[in-house]
Amino acid sequence: MDTDTTTNSPFDFLASVIKHRLKSERSGETQNIPEYIPENFDNSSISKFIKKTELPFIEATILLLALVPHVSPGFLNSILENYFPDGGEFPEFGGIKGSQFRGIFPTGNTVLYILAGNDIQKRIEISEIFDSQHIFKRNNIISLDIPDKGEPEMSGRLLIDEEYLSWITKEKIVHPELSEKFPAQRITTELIWNDLILDQETMQQVREIETWLAHEKTFRTDWNMGKRIKPGYRVLFSGPPGTGKTLTATLLGKYTQKDVYRIDLSMVVSKFIGETEKNLANLFNKAENKNWILFFDEADAIFGKRTEVRDAHDKYANQEVSYLLQRIENYNGLVILASNFKKNIDIAFTRRFQSIIAFKNPTKKERLLLWKHNIPQIATLANTINLEEIATQYNITGANIINAIQYASIQTIAKNKKEISSEDIINGIKKEYIKEGKMM
Repeated sequence: MDTDTTTNSPFDFLASVIKHRLKSERSGETQNIPEYIPENFDNSSISKFIKKTELPFIEATILLLALVPHVSPGFLNSILENYFPDGGEFPEFGGIKGSQFRGIFPTGNTVLYILAGNDIQKRIEISEIFDSQHIFKRNNIISLDIPDKGEPEMSGRLLIDEEYLSWITKEKIVHPELSEKFPAQRITTELIWNDLILDQETMQQVREIETWLAHEKTFRTDWNMGKRIKPGYRVLFSGPPGTGKTLTATLLGKYTQKDVYRIDLSMVVSKFIGETEKNLANLFNKAENKNWILFFDEADAIFGKRTEVRDAHDKYANQEVSYLLQRIENYNGLVILASNFKKNIDIAFTRRFQSIIAFKNPTKKERLLLWKHNIPQIATLANTINLEEIATQYNITGANIINAIQYASIQTIAKNKKEISSEDIINGIKKEYIKEGKMM
């Protein structure tokens, strides 16, 4: 392989590696590829990533192969055309075509050919890079697509995670969007801890989770406890709607610099056998080692109690619960289940929770704080409004209070005023009662 010091582009380097293999194999004089990384790479984001992570030769070559379709679609075609100007099949090289992509998608076989040629023993050794213990697989950076049934494992397409692709090529992180393959949506908030009004006991338990998120790595590594405890942390938030469960999950992410993803259970649960497990597998595989907080709202739909098996439907429903139990137990981040009723959650899950936190309807004192805290600063209240009396008389949740304030504020703006009237506040509360089928 050409070791000229003028090579500075990572893809010039990759091209020289591929050409060396093609030249040596075609000449019949197989030569080992000099396994080195040039010191004089350019200043591109891809070069910076390889330098920063100090990737060894083999891993750097595989990474560049995974990047090729995304940054230089005709890269592999142009190299092969120089060696095979008349075209024809070259099965040893691997590679597949896409339905829309007209270049060559590298496969596991492409990796083996470039790095090991026809050396069977070396091919076996390099194939181990795609095992679950390698950093590529463990951190969900690079993997092989699952080939069609009966086809060799290494014929699968080389895949690179979308977030890593953006980070490596653009030096920025993109967040996955809600889709069939990723049934979750990132949730954020501009609120702060002071905006969360909870009773003292509940708030203390929430703070304990924040402490775990901040110090879990030290506990597992520096204190050498990783081998003694299961990865991750599992929590159940139980309590009525509107009591702060979602906001709490979002604030935990905000203050520990972790992305929070709310799982869309309507996209997870399927009536078709095996599809629910497949959807869950996609979700957890994507989230693995990303340090994300997974928030399952209204978790009863999928974490509910297993039933006595009376028919095939019961059997497969129980299998879904068992599969989910296994995945959340092995997830190495924070999993939060939210349910209106703790008793609806299968006991097999509750036994594995490190924390079960009850979110209660706010007391009179907490309702008064919620009213005072959420009235817009630009607005004033009519003299006839007594927030303490309102907090005493109307036993509603924080979400109800915010909705009532929103209604009253919009009505005030529509009147071109800044003073909120007692009538609009009461009408806002009345709307909340009607929504929940209650009588004032």
